[in-house]
Amino acid sequence: MTTVLHLDQVSRVHGEGATEVHALRSVSFRAHAGELVAVMGPSGSGKSTLLTLAGGLDQPTTGSVVIEGTDLASLGNKGRARMRRTSVGYVFQDFNLIPALTAAENVALPRELDGERSRAARRLALDALEEVGIPELADRFPDEMSGGQQQRVAIARAIVGERRLVLADEPTGALDTDTGEEILRLLRARCDAGAAGVLVTHEARHAAWADRVVFLRDGVIVDESGADHADDLLESGAPA
Repeated sequence: MTTVLHLDQVSRVHGEGATEVHALRSVSFRAHAGELVAVMGPSGSGKSTLLTLAGGLDQPTTGSVVIEGTDLASLGNKGRARMRRTSVGYVFQDFNLIPALTAAENVALPRELDGERSRAARRLALDALEEVGIPELADRFPDEMSGGQQQRVAIARAIVGERRLVLADEPTGALDTDTGEEILRLLRARCDAGAAGVLVTHEARHAAWADRVVFLRDGVIVDESGADHADDLLESGAPA
């Protein structure tokens, strides 16, 4: 399988001395094309830290983060920002939509920032909104949408263009059960189409959508298993 994301012996330390916190400790992790990986663990286990490092939003203290053969440390801030606009989609739990922009404008923004002409960027945005099932909302503003609709827009923004890696941090946390399941179905479909996906979640029923489950505890991977084993591990107390 083609490796899209590779974290190699990654550690992240915040603070110094008495205030030093080890968010991740020598974590090695891969996500492959066509694969959805769920990351689970108790609060403070390092799940969100892993995701922010994978997306180039933060840098490891030691170790390397490699996306499609490129070490993010070699890119610099501008290079990492460009990779996020072109190759990496990030779905935030709180949507992070810009209130003053319509759905289509929010989705098109990464492409326009990367130099795409407005008309071409809008066309790609409309295609992405079609993919997530809300083309009719293209010209609505975020405050005119439900939470589920806003999250679909956020996913459209994360997959617009040729995104090879999609990262999702508790994307269903603020949604009702039915809407949350539909969001997971969209992520699953994108991975089935060839992208690599990493889903941070605390619910085993959401992890069941994944091909593989990685459990974190105190910044260390304590188990990796198939998604059908997630319930057993949670009940046995392995990750918590």
